[in-house]
Amino acid sequence: MATIPSLKLNDGNEIPLIAYGTGTAWYKSSPSADVDRSMVEAIKTAIRLGYTHLDGAEVYNTERELGAAIRESGVPRESLFVTTKVMGGIADIPAAIEASLKRLQLDHVDLYLVHQPFFAKTDEDLQIAWAAMEGVKRSGKARSIGVSNYLPAHLDATLRKASIPPAINQIEFHPYLQHPELLAHHKRLGIATSAYSPLTSLTRARPGPADDVITRLATAHGVSEAAIALRFCIDQTIAAITTSTKKARLAEYLQATTVRLSEAEVAEIAAAGAKKHFRGYFNARFAADDRS
Repeated sequence: MATIPSLKLNDGNEIPLIAYGTGTAWYKSSPSADVDRSMVEAIKTAIRLGYTHLDGAEVYNTERELGAAIRESGVPRESLFVTTKVMGGIADIPAAIEASLKRLQLDHVDLYLVHQPFFAKTDEDLQIAWAAMEGVKRSGKARSIGVSNYLPAHLDATLRKASIPPAINQIEFHPYLQHPELLAHHKRLGIATSAYSPLTSLTRARPGPADDVITRLATAHGVSEAAIALRFCIDQTIAAITTSTKKARLAEYLQATTVRLSEAEVAEIAAAGAKKHFRGYFNARFAADDRS
């Protein structure tokens, strides 16, 4: 079983730097759809391989599957790090976390995130939501709280009234969307970063200028290209969230635990990636050349 490194958050809790995600390939359009047993089995396979960080969300409509897999895995709850997010229930966060926990059949999650900031029409909307998130943490229903898809202005507005700072901001991150200003802002504020879609340069955005660099480094280190792409995150202390329906692919991703990129190698991927821009999500909210 792979040993996945972890990162200490600003609240003292630790987050594993590779996560198994239950969105994208597993997304369900209806919360009332039958439990997807193939997904339950896939999550159990991921847990057996060593994935202890399990990333979910209210909007994915897969919390029931995630809860069933946790229950059936036989792995002690304290050995797992479970994330979920609120989006549709943003107007009543106390009720939203209760509903998520009921679907997960858990009494708490390790990390609870505001899924996106675009619900807010004013800074006050962000601050009201965050005050409710602080209440979730104080209640013990989430050990850590954070945000997702926030930009510097959203973080700053939130922090102006916050008693507890966000522990993490989960963003789309890969060689073709590196957010240098946002990551620098995270560092100044002591907020960690996690990456969704970290393999985009190998999938939706291929071909591209980072291809040759990643292929060469994979050969040099004797691991897969996916392992290099994940390591590009990990070696910048960014938690990487990935997924697959295939056991062999999940095992391949964990090759990332057996290698480390040098600063020069990370910089080489970053420089190649900076020659192209690709955003997979929320495109309607950004100009075509906006890399923020």
